[in-house]
Amino acid sequence: MSGFLLRTAFAEEMPEILNWAAAEGWNPGLGDATAFYATDPDGFFVAEKEGRPVAAISVVNHSDDFAFLGLYLCLPEHRGKGIAFALWEHALKHAGERVVGLDGVAAQEANYTRSGFQRSGATTRYEGRLTARASTLVRSARTDDAEAIAALDLAANGYARDTFLTVWCAPDSSRKTLVLCESDSTVGFVTARKCRDGVKLGPIIAPDAARGLALARAAMVAVPGEHVIIDLPAQSKAFAALLVELGFEPGFETARMYRGTAPQNGASLQAIATMELG
Repeated sequence: MSGFLLRTAFAEEMPEILNWAAAEGWNPGLGDATAFYATDPDGFFVAEKEGRPVAAISVVNHSDDFAFLGLYLCLPEHRGKGIAFALWEHALKHAGERVVGLDGVAAQEANYTRSGFQRSGATTRYEGRLTARASTLVRSARTDDAEAIAALDLAANGYARDTFLTVWCAPDSSRKTLVLCESDSTVGFVTARKCRDGVKLGPIIAPDAARGLALARAAMVAVPGEHVIIDLPAQSKAFAALLVELGFEPGFETARMYRGTAPQNGASLQAIATMELG
């Protein structure tokens, strides 16, 4: 592996890394580079050869006890040389003793197991069309919703990620977050973001599948698009059934794996935020 430098990625390198992800069919959001990097600027890594990155990975520390691994990529001409695995080992040091989660493709699952990760479920991508429909119970998120959103996300995912939520839910030209309110209480939320192809919805946190769908439809009013992508955890069977009834089709599946004790998801987790950061 002579001639390679393992280092922390620079912010200006994030668009290139997401271009690699797009080439692998991951379809990143238009604003993902900024949102990802702002969550943990020290959590993105590259292997550099002759002054340019040839492999990448992220190990984002969400809290003092939880991290998430993603964006594990290597240019085709540099695969099979041990470079990516060296970067993997280097990046995992950033997590320290934290539990680490990931969404792994089938081809890498055995390798992840050898590194101490254990499968605890799966994430399946559903794609289709969704009619936009406003709801009197759904409105745009405000800054004073941050505490309620964080509490809902913690109950749904089983781990805190306040910094991520702050940047993820901040509105811009490509993304909007909406909340579901009932009896003066915030009971759910969704983030919609424009992607290179279509619109991704996630997370979708709601008390049940029907209200998750209401959030999804309202999100399509805020961020219109004909092609909709939603990543569902294995537990979200009722929501998956509703999407299939609407003509959505399941696509690729990843293994949700953890190194350490897996967090306990709540029943309100209808869809995850992103396969890259959890």
